[in-house]
Amino acid sequence: MANVQKLETSVIIIGAGPAGAGTSFFLSKYSIPHIVIDKEIFPRDKVCGDACSGKTALVINRVNPEWLGEILAQPDNYLPSWGIKFVAPNGKALDIPFSPKRTPETKAPGFTVPRLAFDDFLFNKMASPHCTIMQGALVKSINNTADEVCVEVTHHATEYEITAPVIIGADGDKSIVRKKYLSDNAAPKTYAVGLRAYYEGITGLHTENFIELHFLPEMLPGYLWIFPLPNGMTNVGVGILSETIRKRKINLREQMLYAIKNNPQIAPRFANAKLIDKIQGWGLPLAIERQPLSGDSFMLTGDAGCLIDPFSGEGIGNALYSGMLAAAAIKEAVGQNNFSAAFLKVAYDDVLYKRLGNEFKVSAALQRLCKYPWLFNFVVNKAYRSQSLRETISCMFTDMDLREQLSKPSFYLKILFNK
Repeated sequence: MANVQKLETSVIIIGAGPAGAGTSFFLSKYSIPHIVIDKEIFPRDKVCGDACSGKTALVINRVNPEWLGEILAQPDNYLPSWGIKFVAPNGKALDIPFSPKRTPETKAPGFTVPRLAFDDFLFNKMASPHCTIMQGALVKSINNTADEVCVEVTHHATEYEITAPVIIGADGDKSIVRKKYLSDNAAPKTYAVGLRAYYEGITGLHTENFIELHFLPEMLPGYLWIFPLPNGMTNVGVGILSETIRKRKINLREQMLYAIKNNPQIAPRFANAKLIDKIQGWGLPLAIERQPLSGDSFMLTGDAGCLIDPFSGEGIGNALYSGMLAAAAIKEAVGQNNFSAAFLKVAYDDVLYKRLGNEFKVSAALQRLCKYPWLFNFVVNKAYRSQSLRETISCMFTDMDLREQLSKPSFYLKILFNK
């Protein structure tokens, strides 16, 4: 092609959301040149629950501890959250603080933030001598030669051919990188669907901004969430398995609005609430089973790698964390000049699943338990009356060894026979 600009780099990243930004941050730390390509122009919205766990804070702290200070200093965008409220199918609520033994110096382990603001914050932090960003760019093709990847891109009416030894798919649940390299692995069983709406004027929110998960009988094994945001706003949504939607022929939007209007626990809180903007949906590629995350000269991060927590629906923290691990694997690959499938599997896939695999397994087990509302009611009823059980469950959300007990039948037997 005539007038095509040819660029060479060490890494091509498709997608500038949390997964792409997380990868970029650590590549810059390792002084590895890379090009980030995104079809959108920032700031841009991303349909999401807008909740960030301690994993998000952990990754940001490893990049630059000062960034957390910047986040906490923006109360108009960021709201610290100190816990989670579970509401069982029978309406009983259970408050689980994230930091039950906190001191006055303890920082909130999680926060909520509109993705419009948070992704723009991350996007602007990618600026570095090692990072070239192309936003508003259209990827026309991805092709492989014997030892490199070539991406054809149109950016500001200029055609580019960008080559690198490896490409990172950080481009979400509709990833073109995943489609290119894993066309036979769409992972349909792992998909759920979420709807998000913004409301103002909801009452009854927790004084410490606990995020809320309501396991309504009509939505099991999914749930309705209520996440407080700054400035009196609230992110309200539902998430449910696609398979369940198909089998029951559910209209998710109608079911969500019906619950808001009619559920005796929820409806009074929405009496004077106002829906802001339209209700939007998106796909949730859940980490229910291990998925391939790499191959010859490619790697997948975040939603492109199906890394959303099957129980909590957390995606932002896992996206950032996978980007951090991907960059570490690339550092090894660059050092050994080895971008083969075998090398990347050991350096990236195996490392990620070693660190997050048990978490995914436990969450998948908990997600399956939601099919049994009587069991959920039973545990919440017991915890409602037992402070020691509440404290145990609270610790389970910060200690993965303890959390694993939630997926074992013996845990429920102990509850049955011990007060």
